Amino acid sequence: MLQSPLIESLIEAFRVLPGVGPKSAQRMAYHLLQRNKSGGAKLASVLSDAIEKIGHCSLCRTLTEEPTCHICASERRAIGELCIVESPSDVQVIEQSGIFAGQYFVLMGHLSPIDGIGPQQIGLDLLELRLQQGDIKELIVAMNASVESEATAHYIQQLAAQNSVVVSRLAQGIPMGGELEYLDSGTLSQAFLARKQLID
Repeated sequence: MLQSPLIESLIEAFRVLPGVGPKSAQRMAYHLLQRNKSGGAKLASVLSDAIEKIGHCSLCRTLTEEPTCHICASERRAIGELCIVESPSDVQVIEQSGIFAGQYFVLMGHLSPIDGIGPQQIGLDLLELRLQQGDIKELIVAMNASVESEATAHYIQQLAAQNSVVVSRLAQGIPMGGELEYLDSGTLSQAFLARKQLID
């Protein structure tokens, strides 16, 4: 069936989102056009503003409309602790927990030589400069459990060692309330490797 080229363009535009296939994109497009044109107009306006005005923090590389994000600008944050994460959404998750009071460094990905993503593409040259300044005492690696993330963590560990900075890593393994029979072998092996001695 032939349909409007503009509708086709709208459907195709929705497909840039992760996990959105042709059918989902078509449903979204028709929903906005049939039932929520005002919502669609607001979405278009906010999206346009965000694309134009949001950039990267000059210190941690997270997404912000200011030159320096509110976390890096805060005087309450411990400047000696730097948590390394892969994406801005990781920062949000950690912030919502309220458990960390230091600063962040957002890689915006991980090393992947096959895809042409080297140290400079994920800001490791900027991280090295921060380590050389001498303010950072501990790097906390909070990255996903994947082969690429492991390689990235190893690279970061080498940078830290060259600058006499302690590196720690978030524990991985059995989640609170998890049952052994439902765990995959990778999670179970991480749990064994990260086991701790029980203290009375």
